[in-house]
Amino acid sequence: RLKSLNTHFTYNLYSNVCRSLFEKDKLLFSFLLCSNLLLIRVTYLYNKAVFILILICFVQIVYFFFFCYREAFVNAPGEFMPIYNSKEPWTIAPPSPWNEQLSDLQKMIIVRCLRPDKIVPTVTEYVKNNLGQKFVQPPPFDLSKSYLDSDCTIPLVFVLSPGADPMANMGGSKFQSISLGQGQGPIAAEMISNAKQKGTWVCLQNCHLAVSWMGTLEKICEELSPDTSQRLPTLAHKLPLMAILQNSVKMTNEPPTGLRLNLLQSYQSDPISDPSFFSSCSEKELLYGLCFFHALVQERKKFGPLGWNIAYGFNESDLHISIRQLQVRFGEKKSACTPRECNYGGRVVDDWDRRLLMTILAGFYNKEIIESSDYSFSASGHYVVPPKASYDDYVAFIENLPDIQHPEVFGMHENVDIFKDLQQTKLLFDSLLLTQGGGSKMGSSSGSDNTLATHLLFFCSPRLSSTIRLSLQNLQKAVKGLVVMDAVLEAVAGSLLVGKVPETWAKRSYPSLKPLGSYINDFLARLKFLQDWYDNGKPAVFWLPGFFFTQAFLTGDMQNFARMHHIAIDRLSFEFEVRDILYGVYIKGLFLDGAKWDRESGVLAEQDPKVLFDTIPIIWLKPCKCHNFLPCPLQEFKYFKLNESLKCMF
Repeated sequence: RLKSLNTHFTYNLYSNVCRSLFEKDKLLFSFLLCSNLLLIRVTYLYNKAVFILILICFVQIVYFFFFCYREAFVNAPGEFMPIYNSKEPWTIAPPSPWNEQLSDLQKMIIVRCLRPDKIVPTVTEYVKNNLGQKFVQPPPFDLSKSYLDSDCTIPLVFVLSPGADPMANMGGSKFQSISLGQGQGPIAAEMISNAKQKGTWVCLQNCHLAVSWMGTLEKICEELSPDTSQRLPTLAHKLPLMAILQNSVKMTNEPPTGLRLNLLQSYQSDPISDPSFFSSCSEKELLYGLCFFHALVQERKKFGPLGWNIAYGFNESDLHISIRQLQVRFGEKKSACTPRECNYGGRVVDDWDRRLLMTILAGFYNKEIIESSDYSFSASGHYVVPPKASYDDYVAFIENLPDIQHPEVFGMHENVDIFKDLQQTKLLFDSLLLTQGGGSKMGSSSGSDNTLATHLLFFCSPRLSSTIRLSLQNLQKAVKGLVVMDAVLEAVAGSLLVGKVPETWAKRSYPSLKPLGSYINDFLARLKFLQDWYDNGKPAVFWLPGFFFTQAFLTGDMQNFARMHHIAIDRLSFEFEVRDILYGVYIKGLFLDGAKWDRESGVLAEQDPKVLFDTIPIIWLKPCKCHNFLPCPLQEFKYFKLNESLKCMF
């Protein structure tokens, strides 16, 4: 009986909390719930879990647990290759005798060391094995259940994400809404007063834009009658008045994730779910292609800047208006032009994203879909256009689509999945740090553009080294009790604890995405490069990433050429040649992302599996005249917010 009660209340807690969490945080909550329950049962020590956050491949194995495990890895690395090469490494058992001696958590740490891109499905499997399948399948959005938990003094709060619209299915004579903002507070109060007398619903939208009025709203809630109810949609902003949030039923309603679920939602909502509309649609293949296109452009956001240079908020309204236009204007050129240029294209502000959008739409919205009987959206043939059939047949066809989509359906290389999975792993661990008291203040920040100004970057090396040295010396004194541990030193200590670059260092540093250990190694290599140049003279090959201000180095090289040949510097540009034999002045230290350099042919080629970055051979920077110079088309990919004067693109 106690076991049944424990199981019931645990799942009840999971269900009630999940309805107020975004999709990205639900797995984290399941993992924390599972970990704390196991901690109570004393199945493992708590501080084992902390090491998951700071391990890095082989050094991780050395740092983490048994020295004998390190020796096994050194002596027989081939025994661990199945884990590294597998597409599902969490299903591969470690070599004997470690499979029998290690716990599930320790096996998960091995996956974290060897395949960090697969930690999210590994955590999912870990929760499933310890708590059950239902704890990794969040319950669907159920407004009626949330309504039963509320009353006149407990409002329903919708915490929205881009693309979600809880107003879509609300309406009727007993429902009123108002968008809050400047000067809307008194109007909303009067609307609530009228609703008190009539016993109707009031929906207050954009509550995050009226935080100063939240105190008045709290007083109004205390005076409401039992017949009056409220709904408070707000974006994910921090409200200064926490009383309303603490006393409310909080809900999230996000767009579905995955091509299959996205397609399913499109077919199960208006207007496609309307029998009269679907039966009157003459070309159902184009309708399916349009819905598939809508799902695909939304799912590309998962890949970050590899999917879109800018994250766009495509939502259901774009699809609905495109469907209506397809119904009205079928057969006209405008039927394809309007979604491309207005509905979806109207949101796209980047020229390269617009070109990509047009290319994608051309593959899903064309006459071949109608004329061909086996038209496929992917090379594998897993995503084909179903034959013209009934509405139920289309829904059944969509339900049988793969749960996990591979990058080939997006027209992308398989390695982008690794990039996406690594980003999800980083997000999971960063969120886990927040729950353990290590807030974002302890990590590095992007900083302001002023910290990347020219004069600061040019003298970055001595200022950065002195800052690092001084902060570490003061931290040592604070640990010994010789000086006071202030907020700055506490933030430095917290960042060092979790392997992040302290914010005080990042403000005086060159742009870097490296964790603490790699950052220190890179900084020491930069100092050594500059010291060798000072001691031994001009190097034969310049390590380009070793410069704190690359633009100054390139401009100086061009100035030397201009003085030597008596040519105005604004008439010069650079030619680039990748050379195998050292001849002249060269640079090194550059990497390719999304491609590799074919050493035999001397051209760019497709990257190898599981290799995200490929080193570029030595490059000759050759100044030349701009006459008859055709610049190569270049797509800019920004990791950092740099000033325009600091841009240096190749």
